[in-house]
Amino acid sequence: MWTRNFTLYFGARTISLLGDAMMPVASALAIGRVHGIAGVGYVLALWTASAVLVMVFGGVVADRIGARRLMIGADMVRVVTQGAVAVAFLDGAPPYALLLVTAFLSGAAAGMFEPGVNGMVPLVAGDPQRANATLKIAEAVTQMVGPALAGVLIVVAGPVFVYTVDAATFLVSGVCLLLVRVTAPRPEPSDVLSDLRRGWEEFTARSWMWSVILVWVFWGVLVIGPYVPLSSQAIGAGYGWVMTALGLGTVLGGLVAIRLRPRRPLAAGAVALSGYVAVPLAVALGLPLPLLMAGHLLGGCALAFWSVMWSASVQTQVAPDVVNRVNAYQVAGSVAGMAVGQALAGPVTALVEPRAFMLGSALVTVGVVVALLSIRPVRRLGREPQECAGRSIPVSAGLPTR
Repeated sequence: MWTRNFTLYFGARTISLLGDAMMPVASALAIGRVHGIAGVGYVLALWTASAVLVMVFGGVVADRIGARRLMIGADMVRVVTQGAVAVAFLDGAPPYALLLVTAFLSGAAAGMFEPGVNGMVPLVAGDPQRANATLKIAEAVTQMVGPALAGVLIVVAGPVFVYTVDAATFLVSGVCLLLVRVTAPRPEPSDVLSDLRRGWEEFTARSWMWSVILVWVFWGVLVIGPYVPLSSQAIGAGYGWVMTALGLGTVLGGLVAIRLRPRRPLAAGAVALSGYVAVPLAVALGLPLPLLMAGHLLGGCALAFWSVMWSASVQTQVAPDVVNRVNAYQVAGSVAGMAVGQALAGPVTALVEPRAFMLGSALVTVGVVVALLSIRPVRRLGREPQECAGRSIPVSAGLPTR
């Protein structure tokens, strides 16, 4: 698996993910200190909303010019936006309008970048599940190190240094991607509307895919979206260490996903996802820091295993020439609910105490698991590529079995 291409791609994703892992804590502490919890929520919501708005078109462009080129361009945009925020913090209190503008541009760049993430994996690795699990472990390590590092750097060096480091991570990511050499399928000549229609047809033809995304919208609104603004307020000074435990749990989940190859990946992932209940429940109960960390350790493991099963299923069940467009639809749907949840985080605190809301999030997570296991196509989806939308997926794209 560790070819030159995969090594470079792994390096690009790892360094970029480190910067991403630092940002929620940096935003919660730096922006929250100046503009309050509502200010943090609106910045995160605008970032997510702009990503969703351009993501579908990002999938079309990625299929036309290649995911690698588009991802490099998106990295360069984020070098500029994060650098601008770093400069703005030199005066101590950056204008809120500037934070909103850079959040919009950075989110749009992320929306152009994200559709190619899944599409690149089959091009740089012959074993998608092992590659996804390895990348998930890298993501977990960055989630473990990034939040604690951000918390320390905010105190020691301030937000200017943290945002400068984030800009540098995108620069390194872009350089690594520039050195990757892959050959993507050449698309047939068509117009944008035809490309969008083709991607939508491929997406809607897979009932297991669109049904999961519908469930995920509710989870984004009521669980994932408001989690960072509300939990950072409820947990307080130990928030960075709790996020580190979440990252360690993700490492464990990735290691399990490397070794365990269930016959029904999504069904197994949904069962594992039940462990995520421990995350909002631990916050809701106001448990001491060691128990908070234990709950997040379990939740990180659960979410990582589900994520690997989901990513591998998408990559192996969708033809290479349309995978970026299909990825765009499924990722846009997945994060759409998050934008709403992030925007509601501020107003919610005026009506409900954060810990009470987290208790509701725990109950919603239970409902999500039940809903996923109640959907027959999700339960029955196997490892072998299925015929879909009038054509079959090449067997070579399937998950290896052993």
